[in-house]
Amino acid sequence: MTAFVIAGMCLSAHAAHGAAAKMDTPVKKPDSQKAEPKSGEVKSVDSSVQSEVEKSAAEKRAQLLKDAQAAIDETRNAIAALDKGNKKAALAALERVSGKLDLIVARDPKLALAPVSVSTTTFDLYSTPDTVKAVTKTAKDNLAGGNVQQARTLLQWLASETDIAVANIPLASYPAAIKAVTPLIDAGKTDEAKAALYAALNTLVIENYVIPLPKLRAQAMLAEADKLAAKSNRKDDENKRLHSLIEAARLQLQLGEALGYGSAASYKPLYSQLDDLQKKTEGGKSGKGFFDRIQESLRNFKFA
Repeated sequence: MTAFVIAGMCLSAHAAHGAAAKMDTPVKKPDSQKAEPKSGEVKSVDSSVQSEVEKSAAEKRAQLLKDAQAAIDETRNAIAALDKGNKKAALAALERVSGKLDLIVARDPKLALAPVSVSTTTFDLYSTPDTVKAVTKTAKDNLAGGNVQQARTLLQWLASETDIAVANIPLASYPAAIKAVTPLIDAGKTDEAKAALYAALNTLVIENYVIPLPKLRAQAMLAEADKLAAKSNRKDDENKRLHSLIEAARLQLQLGEALGYGSAASYKPLYSQLDDLQKKTEGGKSGKGFFDRIQESLRNFKFA
């Protein structure tokens, strides 16, 4: 985990590729002020949030095609063979590539992209909405003054999300590109053949899926609050906990709004629903299903 502090915000970046995790290359931090700590409510739902992120990544990994992965591996094997001057091995590898791709197309002729790998990167931001707004204002002032790089340094960290990137073979072009390499090898044009294979690998299509962490944290907090709300004869400390969870969820939504995950107008109904929940549960009142509406709203909310 790589952490940075910018104007009182604690930010961390973590990248995982496939099943292995790798550290991001750190960018020079522009400030070293004291970081804003995680709240108790955020800490309490960390495991739930991580589980949701892992679930989403697992769903994407389940869609990977072994034949597509093998086609990429064999393409690289062909390049390695050409590096050693082994034309026969290179041609054999390319034949296997074509065979794998033919199998994919035969199974699903309408498939346009064949997924080969999944990587995840998480940018975690520990901050208040007010701090984010202040940093955003500073960035805007820098832009207005022509200080583009200073603004860029600030804005690049204004994110709290997990990005899932899926690499795909474009089936409309990759098979043809591979078949076009064989004549080059036969003609002894090794360098051109390798260049063509590298060019084919560079045509992989990357699909990015963004999961805003404020959304996941708000959902996890409200799920915990829902359990308390359904409990009759709550103790005073439980009532306080229930209230703090609802307000912590509100703070997460405000953070999401400040970071631009959705329009300001789209957040208003959510805040109204949180107000309603506080009224329904105040004074120790209990009941089931209080949180169904807002959880449904969060599931359908367009954070992009």
